[in-house]
Amino acid sequence: MAFNPLAAALDAQTKTLEALGDATEKASIAPERAVEIETIDVGQTPSNVVYEENKLELLQYESRTEEQNEVPILIVYALINKPYILDLQPDRSVIRRLLDAGHDVYMIDWNEPSRLDQHLGLHDYVNRYIDNCVDEVCERSGQDKINLLGYCMGGTMSTIYAALHPEKINALGLMAAGLCFDRTGGVLEDWGSEEYYDPQDVVDAYGNVPAELLDDGFALMDPVDNYLSKYITLYENLDSDGFVQNFSRMERWLDEGIDLAGQAYVEFLQKIYQNNELYRNVLEINGERVDVENIDMPVIQIIGEYDHLIPPEASKPFNDVVGSDDVTTIEYPTGHIGMSVSSSSHEDVWPQVCDWFWEKSEAASEEEDETAETVETDVAEIQQQAAESVAEATDTAADEGPEAESHEETVDVIDGIGPTYAERLQAAGIETVADLAAYDAAEIADIAETTESRAQDWLDQL
Repeated sequence: MAFNPLAAALDAQTKTLEALGDATEKASIAPERAVEIETIDVGQTPSNVVYEENKLELLQYESRTEEQNEVPILIVYALINKPYILDLQPDRSVIRRLLDAGHDVYMIDWNEPSRLDQHLGLHDYVNRYIDNCVDEVCERSGQDKINLLGYCMGGTMSTIYAALHPEKINALGLMAAGLCFDRTGGVLEDWGSEEYYDPQDVVDAYGNVPAELLDDGFALMDPVDNYLSKYITLYENLDSDGFVQNFSRMERWLDEGIDLAGQAYVEFLQKIYQNNELYRNVLEINGERVDVENIDMPVIQIIGEYDHLIPPEASKPFNDVVGSDDVTTIEYPTGHIGMSVSSSSHEDVWPQVCDWFWEKSEAASEEEDETAETVETDVAEIQQQAAESVAEATDTAADEGPEAESHEETVDVIDGIGPTYAERLQAAGIETVADLAAYDAAEIADIAETTESRAQDWLDQL
């Protein structure tokens, strides 16, 4: 077909007029969209602050089901950015997904550290703040152990906590957790290499690490997309309410970064990133070794296949060094943030995670029930033995007559047996001195919940 210059000119004119009309329409709604971006709501799931320490706030979210899992979940987010990325909008909220599955959910909101907090290190965050929050959740729920779910840097700190306090953790969930950095951590690991970078220089200059410095570093990992492409995409979708709302929430989260305590930054960069001490199992916090073999509880890793901040290779190898033989991995085709906000992650990943926490919590409850039954059986046996001993002692006292009267005195006449010990002994049927004489020191110590040497001292007075 021959080229027609007149037709080409008319076609170009038509396209120009269409583009102009489109630009005019977008320009007319741009002010309204700008206001929407500035005022968009985030973190809408109702919660209450149930514990505070320094800047930290522990949130408990309101239940959305009639019945809840007895073992609660405590979420530990990173020390940078705000944690509402896990509750960005109602239909893409990890918090709501867990609540709708019947879980009792708590989350730590670290808030902004002050200049006075620049000397807070990993020990303060792990052994003080996280530990205090775990104790608070245990007390409020009546549980000896709870479930822990850590995201990004929060996953790394949760791993350290589980290694130091395994007796308090029922199951450990890790989202995009940086755990192994042996040339596996992507471009951030290269930029943070001790060959090129000393985190102490930043802390010496600023005290706390400014959020703007961290944000710029993350943005420069993909400068074309972060500084150009996404705004072109926004312009092309200005007439889409859903797109603009999603874009607005994400931009607000990205813009509301928080500073990072200087000492914690230095320790994290040097020990975890540069020296890979956690994976090599040589990490020490405040002089205490973090032995990852102590992590003997069930573990689940949620990993983004396209995560450019924490690639799968920075998480998966850790499965081979923990002490647990119950390790589950979910690797999903999404990125670092996508695992918490993408619609596909909420459809495919989070139902599995919710079910996993239920399964591990039910297993813990069954184990507690079995332990309780064993304790009840042991108590019953002790009480039966005590009753038999009482009968024997009574018969002996009757045969011996007046000489045995002193043995009929109650056990609290013995020096060292006060009301508490007397109550424990009496509960087992040991009410008199004669009853006490029927047992050896080891048996008495077990019944009275004391030391064998103290029990022997009681017997020596008979």
